[in-house]
Amino acid sequence: MNMKAFSTLAGLSSYTLRYYEKVGLLSKIQRNSSGHRVYTAKDLEWVNFVKRLKDTGMPLVKIQEYAKLRALGASTVLNRQQLLEYHKEQLQAHIEQQKNHLLALENKINLYKANKVR
Repeated sequence: MNMKAFSTLAGLSSYTLRYYEKVGLLSKIQRNSSGHRVYTAKDLEWVNFVKRLKDTGMPLVKIQEYAKLRALGASTVLNRQQLLEYHKEQLQAHIEQQKNHLLALENKINLYKANKVR
């Protein structure tokens, strides 16, 4: 598919897609005879995974590290697994912290509702 169609499906601007290619998150993008990028369903699957990593707070440098390992092939599966496991631990800690913040806010709101604090 062309960049416009891919951009729409991926929910990313063409500028972002070109940036991802520049920083190594999208590699080996095929080109047609006119030199235009041609994206595949596998590219879409990969971009959606990159978006998920980004949405869960993985730093860009770590996503780039994961992408480099992925490009090296099957011999890096254990390294990729370890990277994702570490990110999972960080994400779980962040979620717990956010739950604590939410509880504190709820407690404050309940105080206001009970008219105990003005």
